[in-house]
Amino acid sequence: MDYRGRTSAALDIEEPKNAESNGRSFAGILKDIGGSIQELIRGEVKLARMEMADSARRLGSSSKMLIGGGLLAIYAIGFILLAALFALEIVVPAWAAALMLGVLLCVGAGVAISIGRQRLKQVHAPHKTMQSMKDDFQWIKEQARL
Repeated sequence: MDYRGRTSAALDIEEPKNAESNGRSFAGILKDIGGSIQELIRGEVKLARMEMADSARRLGSSSKMLIGGGLLAIYAIGFILLAALFALEIVVPAWAAALMLGVLLCVGAGVAISIGRQRLKQVHAPHKTMQSMKDDFQWIKEQARL
């Protein structure tokens, strides 16, 4: 008991503090929240830009490889086909030699297209940014309820 007859438990009770008592107004708090949300959105946009730039670089290198490989394949196939056509003309008629080589080319083209499609499928959307933004919006909703 203190000198006024109060117990120590009664002395420990504090009155609730409002926003004005610690030097911040309600408008100031709202302004800080708005600024934080803006900063959060800017960070998410920056992350999305970085991920998109990375995806674009990988897409560019894959495309260059596909184009370069395709051009070299066209020249190589042209010379090989010419040699094969001359060789096959010895054994079969010219039309049959050309038909066999055409079928072989179709198979090769199918393989090249399949490999190119597989590489393009490896380029993904910015999943990290999208998940982070979902989490941020969920947090904002929760904060708005308080």
